[in-house]
Amino acid sequence: MNHASALEHIRHTSGKRLAILAHHYESDDIVCHADILGDSLELARKINGLDAEYIVFCGVHFMAETAAILTRPGQQVYFPDLSAGCVMANMIPPQLVEAVLLRLRQEGARIIPLTYVNSPAAVKALCGRYGGSVCTSANAATMLAWALGQGDGVLFLPDANLGRNTAQALDLPASEQRVLDVRQAGERVAPADAATRLYLWPGLCAVHAKFKSTHIQAVRSADPAARILVHPECAPDVVNLADGAGSTSYLIQQTAAAQAGAHLVIGTEYNLVQRLARRYPDKDIRPLRKALCSNMAKITPAKLLHTLQTLDTGAPVLVSEDIAAPARLALQRMLAVCG
Repeated sequence: MNHASALEHIRHTSGKRLAILAHHYESDDIVCHADILGDSLELARKINGLDAEYIVFCGVHFMAETAAILTRPGQQVYFPDLSAGCVMANMIPPQLVEAVLLRLRQEGARIIPLTYVNSPAAVKALCGRYGGSVCTSANAATMLAWALGQGDGVLFLPDANLGRNTAQALDLPASEQRVLDVRQAGERVAPADAATRLYLWPGLCAVHAKFKSTHIQAVRSADPAARILVHPECAPDVVNLADGAGSTSYLIQQTAAAQAGAHLVIGTEYNLVQRLARRYPDKDIRPLRKALCSNMAKITPAKLLHTLQTLDTGAPVLVSEDIAAPARLALQRMLAVCG
């Protein structure tokens, strides 16, 4: 029995006890076995409604942590490869984040931490403890507007590109934004000032940082009829040159809504673009460039099969309650604000 057949056999025999969740950036040989496919927000929303005893998450580690935080008693989350991390999430060590936040707050300013979901559970917990929350690329504008209304300013973690693109969408002037220098254990960070409302952590997505304005210019020259859509983790100059920018769900929806024969060039993870091209053969769908997430690629059919075969003996993803409780608070604030 090959991997695919063995996986489907276990899914069939497990019934409702098992739920496999996968992110859109996973390869087709993983996605085809998923009960639920989505972006970070969609998957987070689904956790509370699952009846499954075993939840197997195919994505990167922070996503499995988020799922573990949101599960109910009697449910366990399993993850096929603990080394499948996130470069961006690794850019915000929790102790450094807290040190920077305290420096911003040291003269009494109420700076609200807002972390992109691409972050460790301990950073989500920090946001929960300090009155902040979590956002995804789909709801970043809603959550940043919320956070700006909670205090004197916002510390946006960890993706500066998403922060700047979201601030632009909210018409927040560049003069009210500051990209932080977090070197030397945060000692270079000055206290918050009255003129600044948004403090940006200098992080980025290793995949979306590969898209450059020159790629868009090349498409414009070669195919003026093409509509270019990008993810807001791309640099602001890329977003500003594109015809549209939005979350993974936005990119999927825009592709589905495009007319037959449309030329679409999409700047996001390559697996998703290729899947959309196969789904809509009546449209000309191409990647802005080939950019793969090497960590998503660590989840393979063999590893997924091993996880399913060892559910009763394998180690679930565990988040200690001292971290899970405030992280859950931060996530629940997001889900409450966004409905």
